[in-house]
Amino acid sequence: MMRTTKPARAAQYVALAAYLVFLAFPFLWLISTAFKPARELGSLHPTWIPKDPTLDNFRQAFDEQPLLQAAGNSLIAALSASLIAVVIATPMAYVMARHRNRVAKAATGWVVISQAFPFVLIIIPLFLILKNLHLINSLVGLIMVYVVWSLPFALWMLVGYVRAVPTELEEAAAVDGASKVRTFVSVVAPLLAPGIVATAMFAFITAWNEFFFALVLLKTPEKQTLPVILNRFIGTEGVADLGPLAAAAFLATIPSLVIFAIIQKRITGGMLAGAVKA
Repeated sequence: MMRTTKPARAAQYVALAAYLVFLAFPFLWLISTAFKPARELGSLHPTWIPKDPTLDNFRQAFDEQPLLQAAGNSLIAALSASLIAVVIATPMAYVMARHRNRVAKAATGWVVISQAFPFVLIIIPLFLILKNLHLINSLVGLIMVYVVWSLPFALWMLVGYVRAVPTELEEAAAVDGASKVRTFVSVVAPLLAPGIVATAMFAFITAWNEFFFALVLLKTPEKQTLPVILNRFIGTEGVADLGPLAAAAFLATIPSLVIFAIIQKRITGGMLAGAVKA
């Protein structure tokens, strides 16, 4: 095995540091903008650190738009959709991973192909279906859309996690007289916990940040989610109310950061487990 030389290792660290700076720059600039007063936002010579930090942008954001109500709607939609998608996808992924027949291959093909269709191709028939079901301007309808939308991705992730579980464990359970359902619930499902958490997390974040479906399907402000409400800080002529928009956007990122910080180890463990192919 070739050893990495010191110059090559240093170059790797430099590249990694540059990549981290590239990723962190928008978020750090967002935080800086959120705390800047109006006169600094209009300055021709912007600075990283606000010279006179203020909370006026946060107060104005809450005064102008129903942020708390929108955050509650986003939380309900994202949490419900992620939980339902994982509950449906877990047994389906088990069947697809353990029974590699034509049906399983067709289902895998559907998962891959479904991700290639742009949203604009399905929004009109989707709108008509929900209209006939009287689910337009309803969080229930939006949750149904999010479940269907996130299900292929959840299946794709969980199939890899199931294949990482040794089949010998299931065979031992079968020798002890356990049924297929009992084996899945008592043996396989606990081992899939890291992968289930990781999958649910990604489904939650995707639904939390989703904008297009929520914009089309939700009409009244009291039903709209946080990304749609954030869009209302941009005026009719495309001029953004930059300070309040940055403050509201910063608050919208906090739940994602908190959840990632809490379950970071489990997410990492689940991703590593899913990367192992049986």
